[in-house]
Amino acid sequence: MSATEAVAFEPLVFRNQDENAEPLSSMQEEILQLKKERNAVLLAHNYQIEPIQRIADYVGDSLGLSYQAADTDAEVIVFCGVHFMAETAKILSPDKTVVLPDLEAGCSLSDSCPADKLAAYKEEHPDVYVVAYVNCSAAVKALCEVVCTSGNAVKIIEQVPADREILFVPDQNLGQWVTDQTGRPMRLWPGSCYAHVLFTKQSIERCRLQHPDAPVVAHPECVRTVRELADEVCSTEKMVSFCKDHPSDAFIVLTETGMMHRLVRELPEKTFVAGPTDHCACNDCRFMKRNTVEKLRDALRDLNPVIEIPEDIRARAQLPIERMLEWS
Repeated sequence: MSATEAVAFEPLVFRNQDENAEPLSSMQEEILQLKKERNAVLLAHNYQIEPIQRIADYVGDSLGLSYQAADTDAEVIVFCGVHFMAETAKILSPDKTVVLPDLEAGCSLSDSCPADKLAAYKEEHPDVYVVAYVNCSAAVKALCEVVCTSGNAVKIIEQVPADREILFVPDQNLGQWVTDQTGRPMRLWPGSCYAHVLFTKQSIERCRLQHPDAPVVAHPECVRTVRELADEVCSTEKMVSFCKDHPSDAFIVLTETGMMHRLVRELPEKTFVAGPTDHCACNDCRFMKRNTVEKLRDALRDLNPVIEIPEDIRARAQLPIERMLEWS
């Protein structure tokens, strides 16, 4: 399929429509009341649906949200995201109750690196230095030397001792991008985010034909051929600042569609085109979208499902996060 072929759908365009002018639903109001009663803090990842983002205390990326929650006096953390994110919140706030609205909200990237397989790899290669992207389970974090985010991965890799061979887990696309930026060769775990790899060179070229003046902003979890089309490759947090500071008034954004809600809310004067795939105008993560307003209400009401991590794993998983902070 060539870039000049007609698209079967119009890319989704997000503009400010003063969403906050709409009254909250009765269930949203109930959630806010339950939040007070439970002394809870409500976290929403950037990829959550807009009705959840709207009533959250904090909206952002997974590690940043976990630190924000740790700094509050809340007794309960409700994490609207996926399982590894709620685990990270528990790692940093062991004395708080952490609930996830849907335990089936998993992550293809995290699942691509099971802890037992990583442990076996380390037994076979005892000298390897494991750097883990934060998008992994607590058990995997407990097996690594340092954690990184998409925003600080380059800085972290640059500080790994030069005489150590690095194994980067679990995202091969982020790892490849970091190697391109740093020149540091690494072994890459063969994992990926199923949603980000759906963007293709062809789908983005077709989108650019319709929006030729819009800069392309891509997440580093995208494949290289897509990253090479981007004007900026960065984390979701950096996307906000990049779009804010750039003179353009419209952007093509290559990440999960939920990010458009935050961008429109924080930059209401600008327009955002959700990057399409070859098969759909949207790129919704099926795991992120398992969380609904109703499930959020039930989680707050029942304080269930609760995230539990064995203390030995939690304590070991906290160490590489602390090392990341020291290196950042």
